[in-house]
Amino acid sequence: MTQMDDLTRIRREYQSEPLLETALYPSPMAQFSCWFSEYQQLDPDNVTAMVLATASAGGSPSARIVLLKHYDAEGFCWYSDYRSHKGQVLALNPQAELLFYWPVLDRQIRISGEVQRLDRASAEHYFSERPRGSQLSAAASCQSQRLAGREQLVQQVEAVAQQYRQQSIPCPEQWGGYRLRPLRYEFWQGRENRLHDRLVYSLEDADWIISRLSP
Repeated sequence: MTQMDDLTRIRREYQSEPLLETALYPSPMAQFSCWFSEYQQLDPDNVTAMVLATASAGGSPSARIVLLKHYDAEGFCWYSDYRSHKGQVLALNPQAELLFYWPVLDRQIRISGEVQRLDRASAEHYFSERPRGSQLSAAASCQSQRLAGREQLVQQVEAVAQQYRQQSIPCPEQWGGYRLRPLRYEFWQGRENRLHDRLVYSLEDADWIISRLSP
């Protein structure tokens, strides 16, 4: 093994302030909003990026980056083609976990819970606000399906563009939103010597219970 191959030499140290129970909001959504706002000031272009982890009915895991589009007391929402791999998996096993990783602040947030589709009105409203190019791609692409090559995808987009050349593009029936309703949050703060702070909110009998985990 050469020095270039030895990844164990790649290390970094965390110098962040502690995350203490006394500093947390009683509500995990309020705590999320606080951290989200702090990171939004530092990296607004990437603050909404989150890993969506799912598992098939047989337990096979998969993960991908999606973009958070809105959140509220009900949960965290994103949009996709229902025919996509994640859409097919969620139809059979509507359990998922979200992961936000914000390296500038040495922070991670994991949020797990149940996933449900948003109503049609929400999908149509958000679709109408997307740039026309994004509307075209959503209408033309059968997400996660095999293509003969990129030219096929380009031709599909051009066909939809011609079809709706002088009119608005309707929201495809197979495209819409999802909401993850949280049952558990974990707030992770990187700390010196790998003694990280891990504080968990667990929903128990309609109340959020805070506990600390070993790093």
